[in-house]
Amino acid sequence: MARLRDVVFDCGNPAALARFWAAALDDYDVAPYDEEAMAYLKAQGIDDPEDDPSVLVEPRSGVGPRLWFNLVPEPKQAKNRLHIDITSDDFDAELRRLTGLGASTLREDEQGWTVMADPEGNEFCLMR
Repeated sequence: MARLRDVVFDCGNPAALARFWAAALDDYDVAPYDEEAMAYLKAQGIDDPEDDPSVLVEPRSGVGPRLWFNLVPEPKQAKNRLHIDITSDDFDAELRRLTGLGASTLREDEQGWTVMADPEGNEFCLMR
C-alpha cells in the first residue's frame, strides 16, 4: 500500500519559497544544512544554501509529508492541477498573517474558503 511521502513544488527560487512555506505551516522548518549537505552542494559548485536547487521543508515532529522546492527554469503558467488546503482556528488572523508573509488573495468562495497564491503564484486554499 502506498503512503504519501513528499509534496514537490517546482519553482524559481527554492530557498525563498521553502522559507515561506516553513513559516506558513505550523510545525514545519527548512531542513538544516549539516557538513554532509554542504559538502554535497560544494561538489555541485554551490557554496551558499541560498542557491540550493532543491530545498527540503520537513515537519518538526517527523509526522506528515515533507515539502520539496525544486528549481525549474520556466515560470508558472497556468492554474495548479493540485493544491494544498490549510486551516486555522482564527481564519481572519491567519489570512492577515499569510498575506504578511507574501501570499496574495486570488478570490473568496461562497462555500467558506479563500483561494490564495504563495509568492511564486502556486494556489492554495485557506479554509474556514
